[in-house]
Amino acid sequence: MKNYQELIEDIYLDLKKVDDIGKVANYIPELALVDPNNFGASITTINNENFGVGDFSKKFSIQSVTKILSLTLAYKLEGEKLWERVDVEPSGKPFNSLLQLEADFGKPRNPFINAGAIVVCDVLFSHLKNPKKDFLNFCKEISNNDTLNYNKKIADSEKSAGFRNIALCNFIKSFGNIKNSVGEVLDFYFHICSLEMTCKELSEIFLYLTEDHFITKKGNTVITESQTKRINAIMLTCGFYDESGEFAFRVGLPGKSGVGGGIIAIHPNKYCIAVWSPKLNKKGNSYKGMLFLERFTSKTTSSIF
Repeated sequence: MKNYQELIEDIYLDLKKVDDIGKVANYIPELALVDPNNFGASITTINNENFGVGDFSKKFSIQSVTKILSLTLAYKLEGEKLWERVDVEPSGKPFNSLLQLEADFGKPRNPFINAGAIVVCDVLFSHLKNPKKDFLNFCKEISNNDTLNYNKKIADSEKSAGFRNIALCNFIKSFGNIKNSVGEVLDFYFHICSLEMTCKELSEIFLYLTEDHFITKKGNTVITESQTKRINAIMLTCGFYDESGEFAFRVGLPGKSGVGGGIIAIHPNKYCIAVWSPKLNKKGNSYKGMLFLERFTSKTTSSIF
């Protein structure tokens, strides 16, 4: 079989010829300004070998991909009590839906839909002295990368257009499942979604989900083996909203998408791969990113199934 570098270059060149029928997430004003033709991919193996192609070293707003990181930190701090506040079931609904919250008494179906991620932010807000700074420091440690930062313009842009997220947070608060100030929790949520990274940085930061006993450069364990397994399981069943089954069917790896056009996927004990293409399909997932990962796992026969 070809090595990873040749393989991702071949797939990249093939997909450059494919008409991209997606659309950028223009409901967030700043994201509408991103060049829709950006396209890159990066893979980092558990031996820390890295291979990249296209725009893999350009920073972009990772949006909902950051929900894995906030979930990881909340799970680390809160333990199994976390699941009293947020469930682990696929929603079968769009990422910003309010419909199920009424029937489920304000308990979001999973931590990756917006409602669930907002509850996770509330949990973190209760634990952290300086939530935005402490969360960023956590991300810097697990990635061994001190350059990570929020994009304030994007955070402000999301805040200006985030009426549905404001509605979600207030609605959950009415059921008593938001403990802190709605305004402060939302400000934290909008900031963590604005976190900027490259495909290369994304493929490195999530290496802790590829190994059972990942240790940071500072000598700290990120999460337990059991917690790693469970986060991967939620990614497989819920990482792509109401297209999660389609991603598992076509790609066969735990993964997570964001409306910035980024997708990461994990192959336990092998690698983490990140793809970025800003044009989204109707479900809010990167059109070319999905195609890239489908071809990659087909050619490497590296689905977990």
